Amino acid sequence: MTVRYLEMRSPAELRSRRVSRADVTFTHIDPPWPELNRFFYTHVGATHYWVDRLPWTREQWLAQLRRPEIETWVLSVAGLPAGYVELERQAEKNVEIVYFGLLARFAGQGLGAHLLTCAAERAWAAGAARVWLHTCSLDHPAALPNYIAGGFREVRIETVDKLLPPEPPAPWPAEP
Repeated sequence: MTVRYLEMRSPAELRSRRVSRADVTFTHIDPPWPELNRFFYTHVGATHYWVDRLPWTREQWLAQLRRPEIETWVLSVAGLPAGYVELERQAEKNVEIVYFGLLARFAGQGLGAHLLTCAAERAWAAGAARVWLHTCSLDHPAALPNYIAGGFREVRIETVDKLLPPEPPAPWPAEP
């Protein structure tokens, strides 16, 4: 798969793109709620082979989310959770957008651009000197264009081999 690393080095590089809907909110989840993160991870990542955290126990999720450098933010529409972002503050004032995405029913409404704007603004507000993320050829086709339209620029591309299951994992276990 192809992995692309993108970054912003200044808040001035952010191209703000928001929806004008009054029913859209961006909320920090504190204290951490592992069930919510796992819900988004499995449902947003279902078709994109997000598999690394699937075997985690609740305790592993909680340990990850309780780290002081991790923040989870949820985008809601009319009170319904629509998408999320997981941010991680790192050394040298870097902030990584670790996980990012919308539930399928909210795609195609400009909400991904809005979520990216909110996530980058939050990273800059946390004191970032650099905001970065990576995406890959398994991600949603709109992911890379969204990041570039939002002001991120590619800084590295690599090809990696990754063993994946024959089918993307379903968010719901198969019925017996």
